[in-house]
Amino acid sequence: MPASFACVGLVGRSQRDGLEPVLEELITLLHLRGHEVLLEERLAELVPSSEDPRLPIEEIGARADLVIVIGGDGSLLGAARTLARFDLPVLGVNRGRLGFLTDITPDELSEQVSAVLDGDYDQESRFLLDATVVRGGKVIGSADALNDVVVNSGTSAQMIEFELYVNDVFVYRQRADGLIVSTPTGSTAYSLSGGGPIMHPTLDAIVLVPMFPHALSSRPIVLDGNSEVRIDILERNRTHPPVTCDGQVNLTARPGDSVSIVKKPHRLLLLHPKGHSFYASCRDKLRWGDALVN
Repeated sequence: MPASFACVGLVGRSQRDGLEPVLEELITLLHLRGHEVLLEERLAELVPSSEDPRLPIEEIGARADLVIVIGGDGSLLGAARTLARFDLPVLGVNRGRLGFLTDITPDELSEQVSAVLDGDYDQESRFLLDATVVRGGKVIGSADALNDVVVNSGTSAQMIEFELYVNDVFVYRQRADGLIVSTPTGSTAYSLSGGGPIMHPTLDAIVLVPMFPHALSSRPIVLDGNSEVRIDILERNRTHPPVTCDGQVNLTARPGDSVSIVKKPHRLLLLHPKGHSFYASCRDKLRWGDALVN
């Protein structure tokens, strides 16, 4: 057993259907192998008989050598924003739908988790984004995102007007439903639905995807990953645009505010079973081969 994985944390969303048997199997497997197990508090209620320590996710991040997230990609997104700063590897067991990030299925749990614990895995480093809302020169809110930061009108069928700057260089003034600022990890999520490109997760790049822009020539732009993106919400807007990170964390901007988005200094270390292929995931999750089937 690799000494680096002596202590394993288990985190996830307790309301996810079918979580109990997967959680029980994981706990049994880890105990049989001699690993120390730490349970996130909200998961512990699903296994009341377990005597493993019940801890907040922040404390698990500080103590564990490996964290296993049980749930869908949304569960991993939420965990990643907390765990990235601890510089420890994260492994996903899928109990959700698509599973781009949580790629171990319950049917393969024992075999694939055991292989990872034995040191047989592939590792990826994914970057996150920091979003900050500035009002009158003062920071009034901040949050981070693994997938994307979205600034939109917050109202159906209503546009906002904003100015876009990259590294303090003016790019354009735009009227649109909003703007998606996505990492490569998020390029297969909301950004893809908005017409953005699929980016390989190893790319050091950010993509800007306008949402229903009032200009036919407005298209997605791919930037260097170290770029600073600033979105100035013009004073003439009548709405208070929400700034949403990974679809889970919301800040509220006002007309006249600026939203600054930069790469986060901490990265997510994501583990996959050996032989994992991003392209195979795309074929499976996005059904690329369906048109070829009679």
